[in-house]
Amino acid sequence: MRLVADAVTCSRGGRPVFRDISFGLSAGQSLLLTGPNGAGKTSLLRLVAGLVEADAGTVTLEGGDDGLTVGQHAHFVGHLDAVKGVLTAAENVAFWGAYLGGTGDTGALDVFGLASLADIPAGLLSAGQKRRLALCRLIVVPRVVWLLDEPSVSLDARSRQALAATVSTHLAGGGIAIASTHGDLGIAFTQTLALAGRGPGS
Repeated sequence: MRLVADAVTCSRGGRPVFRDISFGLSAGQSLLLTGPNGAGKTSLLRLVAGLVEADAGTVTLEGGDDGLTVGQHAHFVGHLDAVKGVLTAAENVAFWGAYLGGTGDTGALDVFGLASLADIPAGLLSAGQKRRLALCRLIVVPRVVWLLDEPSVSLDARSRQALAATVSTHLAGGGIAIASTHGDLGIAFTQTLALAGRGPGS
């Protein structure tokens, strides 16, 4: 399986964000996106996920299910944690499993240190706990491609270690990952892409 971006160009509000970006990632490989705010890191991740349309170029997943888009093969973890506040932590995990076709395995709560909070409504969790709960989706619903936009935001040192181990396990199993960050994620990335930035917002 191979994720390929071929000369993709993106603009927002008529202004260019980036032009002619190309990369290729095979199974087990990863890409780190770096650059200042406004460089286009979030826009590129959203483009790969199919949430933003490219002005030019293509993104393909060679070896994937031809009936599915690249986005349907992917997890996108963005700035919003996308947890349902009225559901407990365990119910959020079960929901993702049922809705996205995963296992709903609440063992993911153990991985991110949330087992003791399984019965607490997500709306009562701290920012760091909500981020850890959002990351549980990576484990309970298998996807080949992980698109991680500043995934360590609000995480303490122990949780960052759990995230690094989870991503490393995903890659060791033949997965593909692209992440943006302003700090060290504790992961040995296969490739780095530095974006200079031309547009507003990252």
